[in-house]
Amino acid sequence: MISLILIFPIIACLILFLVKKRALQNSVIFLYSLIHLISTICLCANINPFDIEQNFFALDGLNKIFLLVLSIVFMAFSIYNIEYMKDDSSSIKKLKRYGYAVLLFVLSMTGAILSTNLGLTWVFIEATTLASAYLIYFHKTKHSIEAAWKYVFICSIGIALAFVGIILLTISTGNLNSLFYEDLYNNARFFNEFWLKLSFVFILFGIGTKMGLAPVHFWLPDAHAQSPSPVSAMLSATLLNSAFLMILNVYKIMIAANTDNYAKILLLAMGFLSLFIAAVFVYHINNYKRMLAYSSIENMGILVIGTALGPIGMFASIIHLIGHSLIKAAFFLTSGNILKIYGTKKINSISGILSTDKKTGWLWILSFIGITAFPPSILFISEFFIIKTMIKNGQYIMGIFFLLLLTIVLFGIGKAVISMSFGNKSEKIEQVKMSWLMYFPQIILLVIAFGIGIYFPFSETIEKAVIGF
Repeated sequence: MISLILIFPIIACLILFLVKKRALQNSVIFLYSLIHLISTICLCANINPFDIEQNFFALDGLNKIFLLVLSIVFMAFSIYNIEYMKDDSSSIKKLKRYGYAVLLFVLSMTGAILSTNLGLTWVFIEATTLASAYLIYFHKTKHSIEAAWKYVFICSIGIALAFVGIILLTISTGNLNSLFYEDLYNNARFFNEFWLKLSFVFILFGIGTKMGLAPVHFWLPDAHAQSPSPVSAMLSATLLNSAFLMILNVYKIMIAANTDNYAKILLLAMGFLSLFIAAVFVYHINNYKRMLAYSSIENMGILVIGTALGPIGMFASIIHLIGHSLIKAAFFLTSGNILKIYGTKKINSISGILSTDKKTGWLWILSFIGITAFPPSILFISEFFIIKTMIKNGQYIMGIFFLLLLTIVLFGIGKAVISMSFGNKSEKIEQVKMSWLMYFPQIILLVIAFGIGIYFPFSETIEKAVIGF
């Protein structure tokens, strides 16, 4: 099954290259999403009819959660994308390039998640940059070109820093000539502490760039704002997760080497700085896609803060990752509906969404309720556990600061969502008929996010996943 989801996109790209049909790229993307989801479910259920011995790729307790989230969001993307790209007047050549980029982007993220080797993970993380750059650039406007160049430039610097970190890690390992995670975990207690700590700094800042952590987040708001809405959903809900998993794997090495206290300080510093940046900028933004981008920065900060708080915090981080991916994907997809109706990304130019398109309006409001952790959102559970852990550890000032920043972000997003959703329908806006395909994916994502917020059956699975943290 692992071989199938890694090989199929290559075959699909070849089919797109040979067959010149406009609708083919949507069909191939949907087929890959279906294969990806079925294969992931089979792997998670230990059903593997195509069992081939793998050295460089494997599924374990932790990465299966990341892979399942990727599969679900990718399926939602592929369904929404069918109708979203239907009215696009781009040439067949441009649409085929879009298809290549999507397939290779998902392949790169899948490889990064399943990789058992630190060096190979780095290669796939770099591949995500190359594959997704064209998706950001797709509309070929002045701002999208600028966003794509900024993305490539900043992320390339980050990847280079991470490469230096890997070199420093190999120096710390001494005579261990392996970058397989299992070998690194088993031998970490023998590593040179100085070089190991230095390597973690480079890897955290380098891969933190891809994850969107402050202060190396500068590409993210522009890239999310300028990408097609389905692509923005994938960038926020899956790409950032892939980078986070690599950071977790390196952090696990730090734990095995008993240098985790040093790593925790860095994680907390970047986490709270990310929350602070989001709180400062989200309040004054007049572009709703940039607003959602800063919300992603906030949530990435929450993930690393939870990670630094120990096993319970790590448990909360995994829950938060699941919820953020599902809800933020629904949020970004719904922003595509709003853009289609109003033709603008400016918050102050939009009002009365509920009056104009009731389904889009309610999806917009429910996505807001979910992302700001109102019950029964699954994010309420994760943030509750993080705050509880801070109180239990006697970190009262940290807890107050955490709550304050979350409240500011909530108020900033809420102010925009309320002003956009309510009010009178603009007479200049014509009624736009949209297919059920532009509502159905968001509905499913939100049902899952709120459903597991009410009944969470995966506690044992996540507990097994966070063993060692």
